Amino acid sequence: MDKKNTIIGASLLIAAFALFFLAPRSAPTTQPAIAQSATSSSTPAAAPVAAGNGAVTPAPSTTFATVAQDAANARITILANDYIEARLTNFGGAIREVAFKKYPEIQGKPEPYVFNRLHEDPILALADFPGLGRDLPYELVRATSTEVVYRAVLDGKIEVTRRYALTDPTKEGGDPYRLQHETTFRNLTDATLPLPRAALSLGTATLVNAADAGIYLNVTSHDGKSQTYTDRGELEGGGIGSWFGKPKPVRPVLEKPGTVVWAAVKNQFFASVYTPDQPGISTIARRIELPPFPSSGRPNIGMTGAERFDLPALAPKAEAKLSGALYVGPKEYTRIAKFAKGEDGVMQYARGISRVFLSGYVAPLENTLLNLAHKWVGNWGIAVILMTLMLKIVSLPFTIAASRSAKRMAKLQPELKALREKYKDNPQKQQQATMELFKAHKVNPVGGCIPILITMPLFFGFYAMLISAAELRFQPFLWASDLSAPDTIGHLFGFPINIMPLLMGATMIIQMRLTPQPSMDNAQAMMMKFMPIVFIAFCYNFSCALALYSTINGLFSIGQQLVINRMRDDGDPATPAAVPGKPTGSGRPVKNVTPKGGKR
Repeated sequence: MDKKNTIIGASLLIAAFALFFLAPRSAPTTQPAIAQSATSSSTPAAAPVAAGNGAVTPAPSTTFATVAQDAANARITILANDYIEARLTNFGGAIREVAFKKYPEIQGKPEPYVFNRLHEDPILALADFPGLGRDLPYELVRATSTEVVYRAVLDGKIEVTRRYALTDPTKEGGDPYRLQHETTFRNLTDATLPLPRAALSLGTATLVNAADAGIYLNVTSHDGKSQTYTDRGELEGGGIGSWFGKPKPVRPVLEKPGTVVWAAVKNQFFASVYTPDQPGISTIARRIELPPFPSSGRPNIGMTGAERFDLPALAPKAEAKLSGALYVGPKEYTRIAKFAKGEDGVMQYARGISRVFLSGYVAPLENTLLNLAHKWVGNWGIAVILMTLMLKIVSLPFTIAASRSAKRMAKLQPELKALREKYKDNPQKQQQATMELFKAHKVNPVGGCIPILITMPLFFGFYAMLISAAELRFQPFLWASDLSAPDTIGHLFGFPINIMPLLMGATMIIQMRLTPQPSMDNAQAMMMKFMPIVFIAFCYNFSCALALYSTINGLFSIGQQLVINRMRDDGDPATPAAVPGKPTGSGRPVKNVTPKGGKR
């Protein structure tokens, strides 16, 4: 093995192990919940909690936002439907937390996942408005099964009314996870009053478990054309520059100015998305220090966000409004894609290497197909299999054409070898003669690349779709207890045994052995040999649904290749392999494909 091939092989191995250790990992399905604040349990609608003196504002941190302790005498009012339980607090007149009834916190336990359980501010609290934030107790004006209204007066001059209402899923823009919000500022005086800029809290997103790498934990904003993401890395400093003594500074807060059509704070599976009726002017992001995970003691850093707005000066007795729609719920693409202002960008499909393979276009299609298949069969594992077969059938004509081209290419290897030998000192004539040979035998030299060009976007689109598909969270299939996590069946010397990626690698090896291989140089052969290892490493600690997709795709390809290998190729006019200018088995010479001007 020459030096070049050694370098290539080593590079592939390094890439494989890097993918193995850097791939997103999922925690065991029995991961304990994050430690809760003392007042996280809900209370009946409009019922007071134990007496106290007010909200406790934590000491400010120069690096992190800190978890606020809810007021002991906070009055909790609940808005609920079959999907959510929004718990509103009179302190700040905002949403303390939202429980998702369809999504448990821990697999096999009845307690629901609660968004914003640990937080700096309640959701939609006026974060930077002096005197009207989370420390101020608002008066509860009205509370019904679908609407809650709060009121407060600031310094006897400005009346603030805050209204929250569940939306009607049967109407445009309505959804069980969506609430309508409206804050009205009314001037009670006979003088014009200036209003400061207001920032509405988006809430706090936390890691979903102790093994979550946090790659989807960020504050997101949309300007009408594209998304901007602010993750923890932009705030924590360091970076590559620290290797050279020039680290990025730690930023306690990062505000990004620009038109904000909607803004969100999110983690891997859940999001809080606020779409104002009038665009905001900036987004604000901070890291928040949370209690360590009880199972591992690992530090737990979340993200908290806010959207800032300009407010006009209030003429005497005049009023101004901040209003919009708030989605707090799972990252279900088919649900969020129905909204009118591009809120599906919160899925963040076009991320990292997936962007190169057009996952921003492919992943939404695959998610739609997956949900459609699930409606038919009612099981997410079978839905993955059915979707895989649908995609495979669509690509079948291209695969058959590529396989036929590969078979013809394999037949031409003696002729190609003879041409390389004959024109070894004249690469230009060798290329001309080779192309004429391909044309005569109806061989497309790049035809074998077509399946890869189709398969890779589908694979990385599926990868991008699965990594944040809340639908697959805690969904079992066969021996796998959770399709969104590795299918670990045990450990060997502390190393997880995941079956599905190993099956995927086996199908890849079998498929490679069945597929006709044209002559390849050593570098190409080396890449093909290491490809299964790279893919096993890529999928090993990832959602087993991705390995399931690849395994089913491989099994279908094996069966397909067995059929193709037995098919007669009537489209190839070539007789059995023969060298140009030499007689074939029938005694007739094959037409010489030497280009004009070449040696005879």
